[in-house]
Amino acid sequence: MSVNRTHIAVAAATATAAMLALAGCGSSTEDAPAADGSASSSTLMLNWYPYGEHAPFYYGVQEGIFAEHGIDLQIDAGQGSTKTAQAVGTSKVDFGWADAPAVLSNIDKGVDIKSTGVFLQTTPSAVQVFADSGIETPQDLVGRTIAVSAGDAPTTTFPIYLDKVDVPADAVTQQSLDAAGKMSALMSGRVDGLIGFSHDQGPTIADKSGRAVHYLRYSDAGLNFFSNGLIAHTATISDEPELVQAMVDATSEAFAAAVADPEAAVEAMVGKDPQMPPREVLLEQWQQTIPLLSTPATADLPPGANSAEDWTTTISTLTEAGLLESAKEPGAYWESSFAPKTDQ
Repeated sequence: MSVNRTHIAVAAATATAAMLALAGCGSSTEDAPAADGSASSSTLMLNWYPYGEHAPFYYGVQEGIFAEHGIDLQIDAGQGSTKTAQAVGTSKVDFGWADAPAVLSNIDKGVDIKSTGVFLQTTPSAVQVFADSGIETPQDLVGRTIAVSAGDAPTTTFPIYLDKVDVPADAVTQQSLDAAGKMSALMSGRVDGLIGFSHDQGPTIADKSGRAVHYLRYSDAGLNFFSNGLIAHTATISDEPELVQAMVDATSEAFAAAVADPEAAVEAMVGKDPQMPPREVLLEQWQQTIPLLSTPATADLPPGANSAEDWTTTISTLTEAGLLESAKEPGAYWESSFAPKTDQ
C-alpha cells in the first residue's frame, strides 16, 4: 500500500477566534501557547495515511477546537509508527500519533520522545477472517494459514494470544507479508486470515470484497496492550509544557466531540486526501475505534487519560513478547503530568 507523501495542510480558525476562546476559558496570557492571541502553528504526523481513527483531528480543526486551545494544527500523513516516532525524535514535526509498541521500542533505542497520553487503550489487534470461512472460534485456526507482518506488535504478540486461547503455536501456519500483501492474499484466498488492526483493515477488506469480516480479537481473550496516542520530543515537553498541555486537552476534546457525533466527524475528513477510504468505510472505521478508547480503569475519564496500571500491563506484555528488552517503570515512556482536563 503506497503512502501519500503530499503535505496535508489543514487551516484552523482565525487568530481572533482563538483569542476570544482562550479568554472565555479564563486562560492566562502567560500560560497560553501564544500569549499575543495568535494561534501556535503545530504539526501532527499521523501513524499512517488518514483513515477513520483520525476523524477527531480533522473534526477538531473544522470545529475550531484546536484553535480554541491556541493551536493552528497541520496534519501530515505518516509512513508507519516507527517513522513517526523518529520524525518527532529528530524534531521534524512537533507531535506524533503513533502505536505504543513502536514508541516504547524506539525510546529504548534512544529516540528522545515520550508519550503524552495513549488514546487507543484497548488493542485493535485481531485475527481477521471472512465470516463465511468457517472460522468462528480461535480453535478453528488449527491447520489454517494466517498472513502476518514480521516484527509488528500484532504478529509479535500472536503467540501470547494463541497460548491464551489454548491453540498450539505450531498448529497455525504464518505467512509473512506486508500490509497490502496481507489484504490481497486474504481476498484472493491464498490465506485463511490475517493479523492486524481490526478497526482499520477489516472495514476496508469488507468494502473491497463485498464479504462480511469476522474478528477474533486479542482483547476478547484477555490480552490487551496500548495502541495509538500522542507523542512529543522531550525538549518540547520540558521547554513548552503549555503547548503540550493544550495539544493534549484539544485532542481529548476533539475525540469526545467525535464520539458524540460520528457522522459529522467523518464528514470532516471527506476529500482531504486522495488515498482516503470511502466515506462509509471511514465511518465504520471510526465506529470501531470508539470502543477502543478506554479500559475498565479509565471508563469514566476523558479520552486520553491513562492509568498507570494499564501502562504496567502494556510494558509487561511487550516485554514478554520480546519487543522490549526489560520492563521499565511507566515514567520511562510516559509523561503523566499532561492528563486531559475532566471538565470537558
